[in-house]
Amino acid sequence: MRGKVILYSITVFFIFCLSVKLSSGEDVAKRNKWAHLVKDTGKKAADKLSKVFNPITIFMCGDVMTGRGIDQVLPHPGDPLIHEPYMKSARGYVEIAEKANGQIQKPVSFSYIWGDAIKELERVAPDVRIINLETSVTKSNDFWESKEIHYRMHPENIPTIKAAKIDYCSLANNHVLDWEYSGLTETLETLKKANIKSGGAGENLIEAEIPAVIEVEGKGRVIVFSYGAETSGIPFNWAALKDKAGVNLLKDLSDKTVRQIKKKIWKVKKEGDIVVASIHWGGNWGFHIPPEQIEFAHMLIDDAAVDIIHGHSSHHVKGIEVYKDKPIIYGCGDFINDYEGIGSYEDFRDDLTLMYFVSMDLSTGKLVHLQMTPMQIKQFKVNRASRADSLWLRDTLNREGKEFGTRVELNRDNILMLQWD
Repeated sequence: MRGKVILYSITVFFIFCLSVKLSSGEDVAKRNKWAHLVKDTGKKAADKLSKVFNPITIFMCGDVMTGRGIDQVLPHPGDPLIHEPYMKSARGYVEIAEKANGQIQKPVSFSYIWGDAIKELERVAPDVRIINLETSVTKSNDFWESKEIHYRMHPENIPTIKAAKIDYCSLANNHVLDWEYSGLTETLETLKKANIKSGGAGENLIEAEIPAVIEVEGKGRVIVFSYGAETSGIPFNWAALKDKAGVNLLKDLSDKTVRQIKKKIWKVKKEGDIVVASIHWGGNWGFHIPPEQIEFAHMLIDDAAVDIIHGHSSHHVKGIEVYKDKPIIYGCGDFINDYEGIGSYEDFRDDLTLMYFVSMDLSTGKLVHLQMTPMQIKQFKVNRASRADSLWLRDTLNREGKEFGTRVELNRDNILMLQWD
């Protein structure tokens, strides 16, 4: 950044020198020629400065699971019947959460689940807002029998997604088809009617692969491609085909797959665009990042012109890498869920989560800064985390980021700022 400031200072000085020359006694024709040069040079410098000092900022978070127990406290709860080995009613998850953290006054408002995140979104004012929507949005009762867990939110509760002004929902995950193909169709239709862009699932492979192009007035475009991997629990037979609905499933993490992705990206990416690869991959628990994920992320940046890797599936935050000035968030952690009161993984602190605000320089496609707001899930909503919990997140990210040369600093306002080599 310092180098760019120096460069633009030189440009401004050059413009000043030209202006002085214009004020000398040269003839009118020469003055007009210089004037046009000054105007053009000044406009280019201003455009460059605008892109560097007014970067595009994207809000990202992990899994937003608004089904099951959360659906039951929203204004339009669906049928609570579920088909789990240990729970037959979604209301059971409400009872467990209330036993752990106190009664939830039902029904809650549509904005309730976002808690303090609404104010934080207003404060930062990101240009684009992206989530992984990990639930089917449907009234369907046709559950996928070979799965043990089924998430669904009633379609009339879709205003809860709009309450946070979400621009894009990634659907390439292991719950979008929980309620069969009828549930997927209703999910796609509901999001479309609500004017919320989505990707990663469709009525056929072509639809599932189509990226979302989000125009940011006065700045540029953010293009989002969504993918899912079997390692996240997506059944192989959920893969979309030419004549079959489903998920945009990665066959593997090979260089051949990267070449296929590259073709798709190059068809739509223009100079100044920021491309996000939103990927649902890996297991729910564990900080270890498999070497094949790291290699795949690097290949997407090196060969396929991806600018941001938005990784999710893990129920807790994972390490962050900045590779060639491009951010790789390997696991965002859950952002909203109904897991309160369910024990056995306390050491991972899945109740703690982050709001990721990624700012990119449009002129270079490089990361300008990444700030993260620590949050805690409690009573089915996210609120600002305490200082002690924020320090826990800081220490965890520093430990896990060590191998990548990244670290975070916690400021007085309980905001984490990423530093990288």
